[in-house]
Amino acid sequence: MKKVLKTVADVLSWIILAVALLITILVFSSGRNNGVANLFGFIPMTVESDSMKPTFSQGDLIICREVDDIMQLQENDVITFWTIIDGKKVKNTHRIVGINQAETTRSFVTRGDNNNLNDDMPAYAGDIIGKWTNVRIGGLGTVMNFLRTKTGFFICILIPMAIFFLIELYKFIVTLIEVKAPKTAEIDEDEIKRRAIEEYLAAQKQENGEGGASAEADTSEKTETPAEADAETAESKEDAASDTADGDPA
Repeated sequence: MKKVLKTVADVLSWIILAVALLITILVFSSGRNNGVANLFGFIPMTVESDSMKPTFSQGDLIICREVDDIMQLQENDVITFWTIIDGKKVKNTHRIVGINQAETTRSFVTRGDNNNLNDDMPAYAGDIIGKWTNVRIGGLGTVMNFLRTKTGFFICILIPMAIFFLIELYKFIVTLIEVKAPKTAEIDEDEIKRRAIEEYLAAQKQENGEGGASAEADTSEKTETPAEADAETAESKEDAASDTADGDPA
């Protein structure tokens, strides 16, 4: 059971590390590209308003993809693009409701699903960031925005990664000690076993030796030689004759 729990804990630790590294890459990537993170052509975007509700809402995380050929975009596609709102250049994600085709240029008329009017300015080819892949994760955009802050990055990324590496360093040191220690322990254990066997055999040998000597002594005491037996018989006969002589009348 302990091994299973240890394995599960290790797997979760590596998953957390992988997620932390992924978020770190996204944060640094977005910092170098005007707030637009790009990971192998995929672009995670945080929804900043409810203009596309109910398709997605403010705080959701959506995944867009780079557009290789602007001619592939069609009406009803949802795109993320740069636009000007209140004098500021911001990212916007709306649906294409019309296409303006000129000889050398192409622009797109956009509108939010929750809006009644089209956007004031069309989206040109150079303004388009990516096309929505229909992937939406509710509420994760708010988390991503927090992780992009210094406080969020320090608390949720740097500290867990530091703890993970400290744990792995501790495991490495323990493993290193165990690799060296068992050899000495095994030698000591083998030596103890060897000595125990030698002592047991010596005790058995000594016990067998004492037992044999005792048996021989008993046998020698109980066994009489033929000469001794004849002498005892002759002595018995003489005693019997003497008793008979003493008993006869004069």
